[in-house]
Amino acid sequence: MNLTERISYIRGLCDGLKLDENKDEVKVLSAIIDLLEDMAYDVTDMEDIVDDVCNQVDEIDEDLAELEEEVYGEYDDCCDDDCCCDDDDVYYEVTCGKCGEEITVDEDVLLEGEIICPNCGEKLEFDFSELKDEDWGCDCGCDHDHDDHADEDLMS
Repeated sequence: MNLTERISYIRGLCDGLKLDENKDEVKVLSAIIDLLEDMAYDVTDMEDIVDDVCNQVDEIDEDLAELEEEVYGEYDDCCDDDCCCDDDDVYYEVTCGKCGEEITVDEDVLLEGEIICPNCGEKLEFDFSELKDEDWGCDCGCDHDHDDHADEDLMS
């Protein structure tokens, strides 16, 4: 039984007692039952509103998931915090020296030598002319290729 059915049951019980409605005690009971009935209707209305809002939030969540998939693709959590990869694409995080904004840059764009900070418009230049092929090697003795540590070399 829901709230409104339970209150109707209580009202029926009180009516079945055939109480004298002129007595103060009976007037109080009737007022309490009326109040409970109003509250039950309000609760039912709020439950309907909450259900509608939950359905809308679920739809927004589904739409957002589709949008994220379309914009970002499937993120592969295989890399450290400085590099993220999506199959063949390699990205690096670069910090703007002027505003401190962290910018995620595709390796191809980075190799062009310059980018514009989307936050402040500062031109960021990257000079790779001093780096030699052996500078890209890893000193830790592992079999990483240069892509695994290139961002560390750029920042040092």
